[in-house]
Amino acid sequence: MKPEPYTLAGQTYALAGPEDYFALLKPRVMSLVIFTAFVGMVVAPGAINPLLAVVSLLAIAVGAGASGALNMWWDADIDAVMKRTEARPIPAGRIPRAEAAAFGGFLSVLSVALLALASNYLAAGLLAFTIFFYVVIYSMWLKRSTPQNIVIGGAAGALPPVVGWAAASGTAPLDAWVLFAVIFLWTPPHFWALALYKRGDYERAGVPMMPVVKGEASTRKQIFAYALILAATGVSPFLIGMAGFLYLAVSALLGAGFVGLSWAVLNAAEGDYTSSKRLFGFSILYLFGLFATLLIEHLAGLHG
Repeated sequence: MKPEPYTLAGQTYALAGPEDYFALLKPRVMSLVIFTAFVGMVVAPGAINPLLAVVSLLAIAVGAGASGALNMWWDADIDAVMKRTEARPIPAGRIPRAEAAAFGGFLSVLSVALLALASNYLAAGLLAFTIFFYVVIYSMWLKRSTPQNIVIGGAAGALPPVVGWAAASGTAPLDAWVLFAVIFLWTPPHFWALALYKRGDYERAGVPMMPVVKGEASTRKQIFAYALILAATGVSPFLIGMAGFLYLAVSALLGAGFVGLSWAVLNAAEGDYTSSKRLFGFSILYLFGLFATLLIEHLAGLHG
């Protein structure tokens, strides 16, 4: 029997289930955070106790989920008018905003404290900064104020491999920041490809995404420019000795594919978003392919 709705502060809510609280954590984003943080742990020099590694990875995952919950709390008004997000737990009336804020705040403190206990203060501090940057700098400030929102805000999504590296080694050297750079440069073309064919959503919500503010032509040019820089940066782990020839081959092929699809986006007719959808889908494969190859090389001892 379905639970009866309840009323809080004059608004009616359906009784939330575990799946609604899980949805608050943005599980798809969390999965990318877990994966890239794990690769950072494996690639980092030295060894970490397997149990502490698992606990550290759990803490990073909880921190990512906390960021997602706080983002949904803050962006509930935007989510309610965007077709892509209107079914999320808060705008759908299953979880009150205040409850989501408390949930996210609790998980934030828990994740940072747990990582400090399981690994070290550097990793915990980086995780705390990641949560702060995503929620305050990106969600509360950049997202609604500048078309460069996803460019600068992408730093939050690029930090997990650095956090993972720090958790395993207690350091955050240049090599770790090369992994950061790959994700940081990947983020704008990835999200702008989505924003091209979801432009109407962002216009209705008043979010100044690049296609809304600068137009499609400018956005397509910037996607292609970022693709060129990203393809070059994607091979850099090989150049600094972090990766081997397998990674070089995979990163070169995927980089060529990214540039080719971005070229198609650049030359697509106004209003034709087929190439943008292809690039968005491929961009996920691109990032996964790079980090999966790094992981395979290090686990198999093929790097360097």
